[in-house]
Amino acid sequence: MSLDSNTVRNIAFLARIKAPDQELDHLVGELSGIIGWVEQLNEVDTDSVEPITSVANMTLYRRKDQVTDGDCQERVLANAPDRVSGFYAVPKVVE
Repeated sequence: MSLDSNTVRNIAFLARIKAPDQELDHLVGELSGIIGWVEQLNEVDTDSVEPITSVANMTLYRRKDQVTDGDCQERVLANAPDRVSGFYAVPKVVE
């Protein structure tokens, strides 16, 4: 697929890229080359290839979703300078 200057100018506008008129001819060649490579990729037969999410065939370790630490309110509140009803108490900073 070959692009023209107006198409490249429109692509630059949509991509919010400043493309001066003197650079449009260069960009036409660059973008036409990129689209040519993509068209070559479309010619590859991938019908018998399964899609993958990673190049490494691995399964992540999953732990059981259970609480392993808890019921330590007193230990947590031991560092509190002041506490009220099992919660940290802080001085009022907004009046």
